[in-house]
Amino acid sequence: MKKLTGANLDIDLATPAGEIAWQQAKCPWNEVEVTDQHRCAVKNVSICPYFCGVEYLDTLLCCYPDENPH
Repeated sequence: MKKLTGANLDIDLATPAGEIAWQQAKCPWNEVEVTDQHRCAVKNVSICPYFCGVEYLDTLLCCYPDENPH
């Protein structure tokens, strides 16, 4: 298996359930702070300090409340 860099992606886990056609977990950081401001990975903008990657099949790896050590 290779780890490839350079993908452009948007992962927010903050979209209201009525605006998407699939079930989605909520960002634990947003839940604690009662907000929807934090995003996991937004292309050309930021990567959350708790974002640890994506596993097949679209499973987000989040290390909240501990920051990603890498």
